[in-house]
Amino acid sequence: MLVGKRILLGITGGIAAYKTTFLVRLLIKAGAEVKVILTESASSFVSPLTLATLSKNAVLTAFVKEEGDTTEWNNHVSLGLWADLFLIAPTTANTMSKMANGSCDNLLLATYLSAKCPVFFAPAMDLDMYKHPSTQISFEKLKAFGNVMIPATSGELASGLYGEGRMAEPEDIVSFMTDHLSEGQPLKGKKVLITAGPTYEAIDPVRFIGNHSSGLMGFELAKAAAELGASVILVTGPSHLVLDHLMIELVRVVSAEEMYNSVHKHYKSIDIAICAAAVADYRPKSVAEQKIKKSDNDLSIEFTKNKDILLSLGEQKQKQFLVGFALETENEVANAKGKLERKHLDAIVLNSLNDPGAGFGKATNKIQFIDKNLTIKTFELKTKAEVAADIWNEIIQRIHA
Repeated sequence: MLVGKRILLGITGGIAAYKTTFLVRLLIKAGAEVKVILTESASSFVSPLTLATLSKNAVLTAFVKEEGDTTEWNNHVSLGLWADLFLIAPTTANTMSKMANGSCDNLLLATYLSAKCPVFFAPAMDLDMYKHPSTQISFEKLKAFGNVMIPATSGELASGLYGEGRMAEPEDIVSFMTDHLSEGQPLKGKKVLITAGPTYEAIDPVRFIGNHSSGLMGFELAKAAAELGASVILVTGPSHLVLDHLMIELVRVVSAEEMYNSVHKHYKSIDIAICAAAVADYRPKSVAEQKIKKSDNDLSIEFTKNKDILLSLGEQKQKQFLVGFALETENEVANAKGKLERKHLDAIVLNSLNDPGAGFGKATNKIQFIDKNLTIKTFELKTKAEVAADIWNEIIQRIHA
């Protein structure tokens, strides 16, 4: 939910400000771009240089920045318009009171009053301050404005007391924001399993049999599912692609046997499974312990059949919505329909190597989506990210029908 989001982080002068270095790292790890505004007192608790290094953006502390003979205005209106989300953490009692009553005596408050985006605030203060009637009034006013409060937790406080008022931990703040933003998302609460990439079947310690799949289609399907609110397990064969997303568990395997075991480890708890991997149908019956040396004789390799992952999932299917892929070169639709029925699928995605721009190693794909009623929907050539969005749109229509 935070991928590509522009987040403005406002930091006020409480001891919990030291946690914001971890918060910035988590937000960036979640895929967000982060800019930081510090109040004057906050810089006593956390270093602007550290925050600038982590966020890769200059940290702003005042309306005007002066360097030598140059004076630069930090435009609070532009900052408010830039942000997709404004997070103020920690939010002290002093800053909350000013936010609630429209006071504007620093850059953070001016930007807050200019912001058009959703505002989250994470209170942090001592127990008695947190419980004081004036603070409770600030809470209610800010929530009435549409601001979203990230509740403080109970724990050991800087005063030595134990109780409510401790700022939520950085990972909990990120989770809270992600959960809030995913409300109403069509895949919220769904667990999704996706396979991607090729499998490599060893011949000897240095050679293998594989195919040209890059895994891009499966990776795009995983990213799209996470952005729609799902919790995703992506099982991929060898691929140069990387993915770092809080809602995606990336599992790397090599062989068809490893992929089979990994998929079945998770399948019972899954709501939707998409098998986009190009799994080898056969593997060498025996693997040489040492590198096979070249000789003048022909080399013969005896193959044995791999377990059919998609068929095994179809046979064990209970509540899962199961989608397969079919890459064909002839009799495309007939072959895809046969695979759909034979493997007990709810839908199949057909692409043909006869279509320019489709298939392995391409940034684009052209598909037909066929459901279990044999209804076919044909799409034009698109980027694989756009294809992933089309596939999820078709799946969502059917699971919510």
